[in-house]
Amino acid sequence: MNKQSSRFLPILFAIVLVLGMIMGALLNKNQSAKHGLFTGSKFGSSKIDQILDYVVTDYVDTVNRKELEKDAIEGMLEDLDPHSSYITAKDFHEINDPLMGSFEGIGISFRIEKDTIMVINTIPGGPSEKVGLMAGDRIVKVNDSVIAGNGVTNNKAVKLLKGPKGTKVKVSVFRRGIPNLLEFTITRDVIPMYSLDVAYMVNDSIGYIALNKFSATTPKEFSKALHTLKEKGMTALILDLRGNPGGFLNAAIDVADEFLPDQKLIVYTEGKARPRRYAFATKKGDWEKNTLVILIDEGSASASEIVTGAVQDNDRATVVGRRSFGKGLVQEQMLLADSSALRLTVARYYTPTGRCIQKPYKKNDFKDYYEEAYHRYLDGEMKSADSIHFPDSLKYTTPGGKVVYGGGGIMPDIYVPIVTDSIHTFYNILVNKGLLYQFAFNYTDEHRKELKKYKDYSIFDSGFNMSDADYQKLIEFAKEKGIKQNSKQLTASKSKIKTLFKAYVGRNILEEKGFYPIYHQIDPVFKKAVEVINHKEER
Repeated sequence: MNKQSSRFLPILFAIVLVLGMIMGALLNKNQSAKHGLFTGSKFGSSKIDQILDYVVTDYVDTVNRKELEKDAIEGMLEDLDPHSSYITAKDFHEINDPLMGSFEGIGISFRIEKDTIMVINTIPGGPSEKVGLMAGDRIVKVNDSVIAGNGVTNNKAVKLLKGPKGTKVKVSVFRRGIPNLLEFTITRDVIPMYSLDVAYMVNDSIGYIALNKFSATTPKEFSKALHTLKEKGMTALILDLRGNPGGFLNAAIDVADEFLPDQKLIVYTEGKARPRRYAFATKKGDWEKNTLVILIDEGSASASEIVTGAVQDNDRATVVGRRSFGKGLVQEQMLLADSSALRLTVARYYTPTGRCIQKPYKKNDFKDYYEEAYHRYLDGEMKSADSIHFPDSLKYTTPGGKVVYGGGGIMPDIYVPIVTDSIHTFYNILVNKGLLYQFAFNYTDEHRKELKKYKDYSIFDSGFNMSDADYQKLIEFAKEKGIKQNSKQLTASKSKIKTLFKAYVGRNILEEKGFYPIYHQIDPVFKKAVEVINHKEER
């Protein structure tokens, strides 16, 4: 066999193997009769087994059959698209749990700090809070095994602490001011994972809701928050989808339904083996006429783009921010016999005007696809909308006469570039290098006793501010890290730094409700949204 022909054997093996697994799984789910694709006798599944058996038993070196299967599947998917993927049984729950809205574990948020698991917060009412675990505790042992200082990672920590409901885990923690380790036995339970970060009233009439994903629980969470804000007098809503990577299609449809009148088209999907399917709004919308502004950026993808495209194409909202990611492919998940899963792209989705916002990609090389947002920095797009050019072939017009484009994300109606002024260099460096976050984290840990008096946001907002002495400590902290600035830049950045520091501390003690209202004071995209609403109400 020559070298050229031997190069294609792994590809052929991958294609044959994965097709066999897919078709076998479909047969087990009785889908073959429904689609009329094949019968067991027409496909040589025994050939797959023969090849695998032959390789496993007769190859010159010992090989792992499961690893062969995994490599073959992943090799095949690399020739399809960036979003078709294989999920191993080991990773299944870690990847799927966030979209299902819950997981089973001990109920803490944590970070790895100096090679130790540090508790940021306990989930209210969760197993850890019930036994007395507290924010600031450092987990030194798990089930009598020392994990601190042993190179613990986030993944390792998750695997140690998560587990089936009803099972127990013993943890030993170090707590400031107490000489000996404290021991807790925690019974794992179902822990909710919320897709809604925060919902609050900006002022007497403007409400704000931030969604971090579209999970199975998102429609219910969003509807509840919307109802609460309406009762508080909300007449205009800012929906923040920045950094929201998407999730379930149906969750996006349900959220969009809140904004659109009965029978308005939300989205439609179509694929080679999936006939065109339309999703229309119903009569149940709870925010169909009031002012709506949606915030997006380069991290807004998939389900976020479905919601944004639906309201933009129906002339229902003003979209503010930067161009979205550009994912217009729909995946279906198939659970395989060994509890692994295959997410396969089966269709594209289209916004109401008919545009597909999927950005281009090259088969066998998805690196540029995922780094495309970085190239937007290099091309100048992040600094100015003038750098963005859409071909006329991708031009669409909404019923209200607004021109929109497909082929690479959703372009906002009002573009807000990233601020890169040189006068705030010190602020930008501290934020981009994570130094301000680290300083705020250390401050919270050292002053946890004093910070306990801030039981809610209003008390914290009125009673806490960064002192000049602490600002000077931050400057010294930055110098130790090699960051030096002149007095003019230090003075110019002082106000923004103090505000973000306060927001970080607020998050550390009150979670997101302590962060967003403060951060929004220096958030240009949010401030533009408020400006848009105020302008509408003045007319």
